[in-house]
This record gives sequence, structure tokens and C-alpha cells, in this order.
Amino acid sequence: MIWVALAFMSAALLGCYDFFKKISLKENAVIPVLFLNTLFSALIFLPFILLSRTGVIDAGMFHVPEAGWHVHIFLFIKAVIVLSSWICGYFAMKHLPITIVSPIQATRPVMVLLGALLLFGEQLNLYQWIGVSVAIVSFFLLGKSGKREGIDFQRNRWVAMVVAAAMLGAVSALYDKFLMSFLAPMLVQSWFNIYQAVLMAVIMLVLWYPTKESTTRFQWRWSILCISLFLGIADFCYFSALAEQDALIAVVSMIRRGSVIVSFAFGALVLREKNLKSKAFDLLLIIIGLLFLYLGSK
Repeated sequence: MIWVALAFMSAALLGCYDFFKKISLKENAVIPVLFLNTLFSALIFLPFILLSRTGVIDAGMFHVPEAGWHVHIFLFIKAVIVLSSWICGYFAMKHLPITIVSPIQATRPVMVLLGALLLFGEQLNLYQWIGVSVAIVSFFLLGKSGKREGIDFQRNRWVAMVVAAAMLGAVSALYDKFLMSFLAPMLVQSWFNIYQAVLMAVIMLVLWYPTKESTTRFQWRWSILCISLFLGIADFCYFSALAEQDALIAVVSMIRRGSVIVSFAFGALVLREKNLKSKAFDLLLIIIGLLFLYLGSK
């Protein structure tokens, strides 16, 4: 199925995105990095909006249709939800190992599943239920792995932030399913990126700029640009998958969090993070869960 292939492509690109995010945030100021990420993402999609308005792009997957103010309210809400998730996730990524953050974020589809069952009436088969159950078990085992690095899942505020990021991400995924039922993928992706950049500019000017001398110094790195590039392509694959009529948001979301495999590999091979054996077992469970979800979607 096309939507399954698109979901796996999005997962691979998201893993690279997490890696570039981690090295961009190392000993760097979070707010300006996030602002530049949203700015570059907006600049990537702005030409598509302008070319669609002038008629140069008048059809096809890259066309951005015009929409009324009531639609833009929905898109602005999308930007607020995603940006809230990103702020929590960026701070957590800066202070925690990527081999801890990525697996926690990979449990997001479990929250999406509950919402999909309640809101959209989606039904999972036996294979998909097994996949979700294995993912839940992996989260609790990951907490034990984190304790070996002195990370108490119950008291660590950065763990709380990454959990909050996952919960907000789940809300965003469910909202995406709702938006994709009546809006074009490029319309959603283009405009919510524009609104995010505007919101982050306000946040940076109000919260970070007045205190920049007393906080972590900002350093420009080319990896910041890579964050936007990989995320933009990953989201395009994601929205295109959701636009498919038979796509299940619970399955797409779970496959997409397979990005943990790529980011974990970067954390192990490039960043040389610790306690990889126990984390690798947790990761194996996630892979098994993804496999069952894939088998259930065939």
C-alpha cells in the first residue's frame, strides 16, 4: 500500500532529523535553534504558496490551494499544537541522550491509538494489537535502562518534557487526521509552517533576546539547516500518507516512530552514548512491534 511505504519513508527521514537536532542543540541555545528551524521550514514552502497564487503551479501534489480565514484558524491551531510539542521536545533533546529521547517519543502512537479508537472509530486487527502491546512494554523497560544513567523517569523534568512532547504530538497526529479529511496536504504543511515561524519569532524576541547574555550562547551550525530539510520532506511523506483514503492514523503514527531505529544508530555509532545493550533490547521490542503493525496493515 502506498500509504504504508510513505510512512516508512517518513520514519527514516525523521531519524536523520532527530540526529541533526541533537548535534545542533549540544551546548547551544534552544530557542534560536528552534526559531531558525521554523524559519527555514517556512522559507522552503513559501515559494509553493507564491507559485500557486500566480498560477505557475495550478495543479498536482505541490499546488497550494487558497483557503478562507476559517480554514486558516484550523491551521493556526495546528501550528500552536506542534510548536508546543517541539519546545518541550527540543529542551528534552538537549539535556537527555538521544537513545533515551527517541524511544520515549516512539511510544507516541500508543496515545494516538487510543484517540483513533475513540474519535475516528478505527479498529485494529490482532497483529496490530500485538504491535501496540509490545511498544507499551518497551516504554517501561526503557525506564529501567534510564536509571542506569542516573535518569529517574518519575522525577527528571526533562523526561517529563519529552513525555509532554509525545502527548502533544499525539494530539497533533489526531488533528492531522481530521484536517486531512477536508484539506490538501500542501495547504496544511505550507501554512502551519508559516504560522510556526511567526509564533517562534515572537517567542524569541519576548523570552530569549532580552536575557540572551545571561543564558546559553547561540552558535550557528549547518546542521540547523539540515533539521528543516529532513523534517520538511518527512512531513510531506507523512501528510501524503494520511491523504490516502484507506490510511489508518494509528498505524501511520506507529510506523513513523520507527525513526527511533535511525536515531538510535546515530546515537550509538556517532555520539557514542552509554548503556547501549539494555537500550538495544528495548529498541528490538519496538522493531518487533513495528513489524506486527506492518503485517497487520498488509
